[in-house]
Amino acid sequence: MVAPVTLPTRTPWWLWPNLLSLDAPLVAVVWLFMLAKTWGVNYHPEHEYAVLALVVWAIYVVDRLLDGMIHGDSTRCQERHQFHLRHRRKLAPLAVVAVVAAMTLVLNYTPMAIYGYAAVAGFLISGFFAMALFATPDVGEIPYSKNVLGGLSFAFGTSMVAHVYLFDKGIVDLLLHSREFIAFAVLCIMNISAIDLWEHASRTEDEELKAQDELALTLPLVLLGGAAFLFARQADGTGAGPFFYAVLTGAALLFVLNRSRARFSLEALRVLADVAMVLPVLVFLGLR
Repeated sequence: MVAPVTLPTRTPWWLWPNLLSLDAPLVAVVWLFMLAKTWGVNYHPEHEYAVLALVVWAIYVVDRLLDGMIHGDSTRCQERHQFHLRHRRKLAPLAVVAVVAAMTLVLNYTPMAIYGYAAVAGFLISGFFAMALFATPDVGEIPYSKNVLGGLSFAFGTSMVAHVYLFDKGIVDLLLHSREFIAFAVLCIMNISAIDLWEHASRTEDEELKAQDELALTLPLVLLGGAAFLFARQADGTGAGPFFYAVLTGAALLFVLNRSRARFSLEALRVLADVAMVLPVLVFLGLR
């Protein structure tokens, strides 16, 4: 039985994109743009951005509805889940419409090679939802496996929409040989994990646990930033430098948020974590 849901009388304007699951599609479209430019995709139809945005939005709506139904009576059910539960009669049909619209565009306008990529993406997403449905860690635990699958799914789904137009390459090249994909995937995993780590730290008064949570985020972000800087320096002349500096910027912004998280509410941190994934496009455009 799902607990009754009550939202604040006045919702801050900056929280609405998160409540409506519009933040993730925006992040996906921004990074698709950077990947397409970095890989020099000469022909990349605008409708691919619409396909990506529709699919990402639908997945996030379904994920939040499932989380809300499964964890509706626990502290794991946050305001965004409650909002989706309140409006599930409208959001669920809209998610179906979004998927149908995306499939229509794919069937009519996207290269046949997309189906191979889609099979891999479907496998990753199925694993993610399987963990959401059947893996129920305690409230005090952080679902690292789910976060890794979620970050990989997001990064692969975003990257494949541009990579499919590199007709001399394929799925194996994307997964194993693309530094851009690997760096972006790690950034996505860090973004998702950051939110869980911040929520976990806020539920305890144990300073040792808080320090462990901070280190669990700080160390990977420093390593990612260092790797992105190294890749950017090695990419001189290839056109990939701005992309890796964008990854470095995203990691740096998450690092700053982690160090100053005590100044913000959890909902504000969630929104700011998405902002940290969007702002790197300014660095990318400036360096190009």
